[in-house]
Amino acid sequence: MKTQIIEELGQGDILLPALVAEGLAANDRIKVRMSALQAAARHAQDPDRPASELAVESHAAGIAPAAIATLIGGAHLVGPSRLAAPNLAKLMKEIQDDAAAMIRAVSAGAPSDGDKANARLTAVRSAGLLDATNEIDLSRIARLTGVAETAGDSLHRLVMDLHKALNKLAVNCSEETLDGAHVFGLHGEDRGAVEAFMKGLNQTRRLKFNHPGLDTMATRSGGRLLIQNDIGTTDAHVVVIAVKKNAVTVTYTDVHLARAKFFISLFDKFEASWSGLDRHTAAGLGEDNSFYLVTGQYQPAHAADRNEFLAAVGAALVFLIDWNKARKLLRTWVAKDDATRILEWAARQRIGHRGFLELGGNELLGSAVRNAAPARIGFGERLDQALGRAAAIDFLKAALRASTEALLAGRSVRTVRDQIEADLVRHLERVDGTLLAAVLRQIGLAHDLVAAISRHIATLRAGQPADRKLLAVRCGAIEQKADRIALETRKEVDRLNARPTIAQLIDRAEEAVDELEQAAFIASLMPERTDPSLLTALAELCVVAMTATEVAASGVAAATDVPEGRRADSEDALSAVSRLIDAEHAADGHERATTALVFGGGFDVATSLSVLELARAIERATDRFAGFGHLLRRHIMIDLAA
Repeated sequence: MKTQIIEELGQGDILLPALVAEGLAANDRIKVRMSALQAAARHAQDPDRPASELAVESHAAGIAPAAIATLIGGAHLVGPSRLAAPNLAKLMKEIQDDAAAMIRAVSAGAPSDGDKANARLTAVRSAGLLDATNEIDLSRIARLTGVAETAGDSLHRLVMDLHKALNKLAVNCSEETLDGAHVFGLHGEDRGAVEAFMKGLNQTRRLKFNHPGLDTMATRSGGRLLIQNDIGTTDAHVVVIAVKKNAVTVTYTDVHLARAKFFISLFDKFEASWSGLDRHTAAGLGEDNSFYLVTGQYQPAHAADRNEFLAAVGAALVFLIDWNKARKLLRTWVAKDDATRILEWAARQRIGHRGFLELGGNELLGSAVRNAAPARIGFGERLDQALGRAAAIDFLKAALRASTEALLAGRSVRTVRDQIEADLVRHLERVDGTLLAAVLRQIGLAHDLVAAISRHIATLRAGQPADRKLLAVRCGAIEQKADRIALETRKEVDRLNARPTIAQLIDRAEEAVDELEQAAFIASLMPERTDPSLLTALAELCVVAMTATEVAASGVAAATDVPEGRRADSEDALSAVSRLIDAEHAADGHERATTALVFGGGFDVATSLSVLELARAIERATDRFAGFGHLLRRHIMIDLAA
């Protein structure tokens, strides 16, 4: 502003923006000084604990950090409840001066508010709370810095009220609006930084939907640009950005430590240094009368990099609104850390969580469960228990995306509900598909057993020596592996409350594996000089069993795709059922033919018994696969009827 010519024209009241800028700068300083009082009290009471020197915060507020560090580090108790510290009297005088500067600015724009604030400050002084001495009672520090309504007025409460009044004045007396920010007293070099911040803010602003907040004010004070955003409606939730040339300092306060950490995590692509996450106490703020302060510094070489960082900060703020509310909601469906990861993903994807909350959030998910899976997901059961961790996270991400996109496009809540319900059904079907994949692994092991028996018989038919012991050991190991798969899959079926038919399919597949492992054991006992006609009959029976395993595998694979509505897959799966029954009939015929050969051939007892038992074990395995086929048909018909 052209200050000199305005004063010459007798229009000094137009200098209000400059006074407001001074008041806001005083607000930054007084908060650091009150934090120093608290830090000094903590250090005096617990001198062995490392003291917080508030160096970064002091720099950001334009205060010499050495004096603050000396005061805090030198604080000590004089008696049980009285504190002494170097330069304490000077600090108390500076606190009074800062408060007076804030009141002076408020009085210039709102005389009535200024008078009331001045009366409140006078009352604080009259009570001796601001006496400039080098000793102070700990209770006096608590009264100065507390903001609880029940404790009466305090300096901290007065400062908060003055800050709100200054923000209101700044909006009302702003010289202009720059891309949505209320700005005054800017230099030409400041505009690019404000525009960069507002570019990011405006890119994501709409994701707050109907929630208040994100009002921005910018001014020049103390040789630097100050950008302030109120974020939401919480008193202790603000961000102040100081820009001096290309250097950026971000000061962020929050009542939730987890949200403060989340905020920092969004800037991992920038080589910014973050300090703090210090806990500050102030009665009346947060659930336990505390808030957290973090300061970030970014000093790039070029203005373009500075502006990219400012845009990123602006774009991130919308994702802080109602963040803790969204996290608590998601924690009822997945683990705490996964809830935070989902919110971080939503922020990075520029989706956010406000749309999800706007459309009902918990009710959206509850409705989907009630309508799509009442028998699969019990009341109060977490989604990661019903779907598995990865699937639950994917489902919740999709729910956040669907909510945001629907609100932005003006679609109805009913549409979103239907979409989320359909997505839940798909995830449940994928759970069934994962379990069927385990069944498929069992069948694959059954196939390996038949193949091992077939190779053994082929070796005997060729008149070559066969390693009987190796056959028994290998097939025993295969059967044990199949047992482990069956045990683990049954646990998953119970945990996920999957369809009973899947557990029954596991049972039938396991029974088939058991029969084939028994067959392999008997094959390892067969005499090496078994009659060729018997070996040929057994080889033909193995071909039927091999076909049964292959058909069962193709049927399960096709059944996995039936929920997707693929008619061809349902036809393939049902065809596999028929072919399994045909294989069982064929195996019956071959087993009887083999029995007839044994009884009509006059073979020795060892040969006769081993061939008969081997044929019966293989035939029993095909019986199990026929039963498997009937269960598979029932499973498929459930999908087709859905």
